[in-house]
Amino acid sequence: MLKSARKQEKDPEGRMPLAAHLRELRNRLLKSVLAIMVITVVAMWQYNAIADFVTGPVIESVGCPKSQSVPRDHPCAQIVANGLLSPFTIMLKVSLTTGVAFATPVWLYQLWAFLAPGLHRHEKKYALGFVGAGVPLFLGGAYLAYAVLPTTAGALVGLTPENWGNLFPADEFFDIVTRMVLVFGLAFELPLLLVLLNFGGVLTGRRIMSWWRFMVLGITVFAALATPTGDPLTMGLLAAPIVVLYFGATGICLFNDRRRKIGNPDAGLSDDEASELDLTPGEVGEIEPVASRRMLPEQASGEAGESDAGRRGGYDDFT
Repeated sequence: MLKSARKQEKDPEGRMPLAAHLRELRNRLLKSVLAIMVITVVAMWQYNAIADFVTGPVIESVGCPKSQSVPRDHPCAQIVANGLLSPFTIMLKVSLTTGVAFATPVWLYQLWAFLAPGLHRHEKKYALGFVGAGVPLFLGGAYLAYAVLPTTAGALVGLTPENWGNLFPADEFFDIVTRMVLVFGLAFELPLLLVLLNFGGVLTGRRIMSWWRFMVLGITVFAALATPTGDPLTMGLLAAPIVVLYFGATGICLFNDRRRKIGNPDAGLSDDEASELDLTPGEVGEIEPVASRRMLPEQASGEAGESDAGRRGGYDDFT
């Protein structure tokens, strides 16, 4: 059932009928889902270790002491499960999220195997480069979100009044962690998106560089919204790497424009812009005399005397 449709009928240009494309898509999806399910089952077996890994830094930062005799000099919080079915649903959610994350190499390869036959050789090279750069960038953003989470939780819990307690519902807590990981990871993909648009000829390096004031302002605003702590240190920890990656992507775009212009001087022109042409009139050389030839067939094949006899008044015929 999982046999590839391309092995049944090969085409040198990678062309396939619609039914074969649908069978190929079904097989790739089944393989991806199977890999996710296998890792999800393993994650359920190691659920306690994964939950401790996610919640450990936050508990160390704002968790209440287990002994009531220990004095508390700052507000604290506890992570609780709300309801009878809550522990089971949280286990499924955490395990499935872990399965999707750790099965990324498998389903990315299946996606690549489905799209690769329709790409040219240079497009395959660029696609592999973007995937190879996108995965580390996303992981870097995810790790940064995990690193700033204790500071964020400490600042928010610090707003709790002195005589109040604070409880973190576990399902909401894991939802917040997932959102922060996705937001930070996708934010780190911004430079890769700019490079992709530049390599596709949509944006030039000079155009991207001209946006640097608005980009720095937008990144700072995004950092302030994504980290609700309000302290400049946490905002800087998120904004500074994205700004550095933005200027790094701009340098790559400028270098690519320069390389492209060397091979094609008109590469930077838009579709509606005319290329530069040298319209200066040049000097005309010495005129060479050209001998006239008789163009009619009877003139070319006949003798000179017969040809002259057929002429009247300098014309070739009598009309």
